[in-house]
Amino acid sequence: MSFTLHGIGVSSGIAIGRAHLVSHAQLEVAHLEIPADQVLFEQARFDDALNKVRKELSDLATHIPDNAPAEFEAFLNVHLMILGDETLSEAPKAMIAAQRCNAEWALKQQMEALLEQFDQIDDAYLRERKTDVKQVVERVLGALMTGAPAALSVVPPEEGSILVAHDLSPADVILYKQHRFASFITDLGGTTSHTAIVARSLGIPSIVALHHARRLVRENETLIVDGAHGVLIVDPDETVLEEYRLRRHEWELDQQKLRRLTTTRAAVLDGTRIELHANIELSDDVHQARENGAAGVGLFRTEFLYLNRRDLPGEDEQFEAYRTAVTAMGRLPVTIRTFDLGADKELDGAERVAPNPALGLRAIRLCLAEPQMFHRQLRAILRASAFGRVKILIPMLSSMTELRQSLLAVAEAKASLDRDGIAYDHEVPVGGMVEVPAAALSLGMFTRKLDFLSIGTNDLIQYTLAIDRTDESVAHLYDPLHPAVLNLVASIIQTANKAGTPVAVCGEMAGDVSLTRLLLGFGLRQFSMHPANLLAVKQVVLKTDLDEVTVLAKRMLKTDDPEKLHSLLLKMNAL
Repeated sequence: MSFTLHGIGVSSGIAIGRAHLVSHAQLEVAHLEIPADQVLFEQARFDDALNKVRKELSDLATHIPDNAPAEFEAFLNVHLMILGDETLSEAPKAMIAAQRCNAEWALKQQMEALLEQFDQIDDAYLRERKTDVKQVVERVLGALMTGAPAALSVVPPEEGSILVAHDLSPADVILYKQHRFASFITDLGGTTSHTAIVARSLGIPSIVALHHARRLVRENETLIVDGAHGVLIVDPDETVLEEYRLRRHEWELDQQKLRRLTTTRAAVLDGTRIELHANIELSDDVHQARENGAAGVGLFRTEFLYLNRRDLPGEDEQFEAYRTAVTAMGRLPVTIRTFDLGADKELDGAERVAPNPALGLRAIRLCLAEPQMFHRQLRAILRASAFGRVKILIPMLSSMTELRQSLLAVAEAKASLDRDGIAYDHEVPVGGMVEVPAAALSLGMFTRKLDFLSIGTNDLIQYTLAIDRTDESVAHLYDPLHPAVLNLVASIIQTANKAGTPVAVCGEMAGDVSLTRLLLGFGLRQFSMHPANLLAVKQVVLKTDLDEVTVLAKRMLKTDDPEKLHSLLLKMNAL
């Protein structure tokens, strides 16, 4: 029987193939009381399981296929770091001794305590990292229960199969890649989950957050995956199959045409140049950015270095990561955003429970509250500036006090490098993220003090509309075309242009081809997006008449009727 499921499309394209199901159900754990004379044996059994899983992950890391995306190694390193964290490697042993319980139960209880802490984190990317903790724990539980690490058994499917799983870990994807799956679909995940990142890196259509696909889909059942629209069609009839085969062929032809634009200069019809930059999360993402013709890195999210670890990354570790990206980009600019962590409770070993993390200690507020950590990162970024064109981006600024303190922190980092005789770019530009309505409505104080601005539309929309974009119950209200959002974004761009301050959009709006002409009409000349979206946006740019879209953009700013707004947008994109 044919039916359709809807999820989050994280990588565009259309895949048609047979379902290959992978089971990753969480292991059930019994609570057992052990005799006092068995405590040391139980602790040793736990250590043995840790060592076996550590060896398995290390072996995987040394056998990564040459053509695998660079993210794989980084993700495996994260799992190894989690495995070595005292929270999971030592705390369960203390629980075994104190409660005289079995190792499986102690580990499971510790995992649940950690996951509760992750649920308090506002930032979607960081919150999704709790999946890493679950995946590592399940592998150790597998080793405890079977005496060997939980092997990823995969019956080799036919080439072009569609992998259906409740969830996937990085280690899973490494092993599965050799089978050349046409698509990944999972019940869990979001736009920043490992599956999403890997799918985009591999360039295969994928859908996450399908909720019940793993339970409803049967092995070898024919599937259609529409990654652009987040639609999964199960057991389609021949008419639907033929329609999607045609769509897939058309999409593949479009992709071939887009690749011809890689070296084409991005400019509208009258010759006005438009800068298309890439957002990256890992140093090695710069290779994909360059392959897609990025004019620079408009946003390097540095949070990845801080994830899933009790020990904070040192200055040298950060410097090497930043230098890798900067060197790979050559003379193209790299904008490095200082860490944008939110409501993190492990920075100083003490828990911080925020009643509303979205409005709490996050981003620049946390940076200023942890000056030593901020100082280390600023020194690392400045040191990397000696190897290329680096810009520093400060997230979530909302007041002049925060701005002054941030600039003072940069000055102090420079002074310390001068004292140490370490080279850096003394004229490194410093910019700010505009993602809080307060900043947007008092932009003058930022244009006077900062070298450039970057509009973070994801948070700006969230704060403007008072909608938690990670809450499924209100996510449908998250609307980039809300009149308040459009007027705010247009005002920021126009105010910055009038002041002569370079401004970019680096949120999801920048990579949405349906909004490219609208932003151009507002006066935007610099976009920053996921590398996979660059060529599609460039194609729209090359066909755009600035005068025409500017007129329509002004009309859109004068209406508050949703239907009229969508009608005008359709008209703009049909030009």
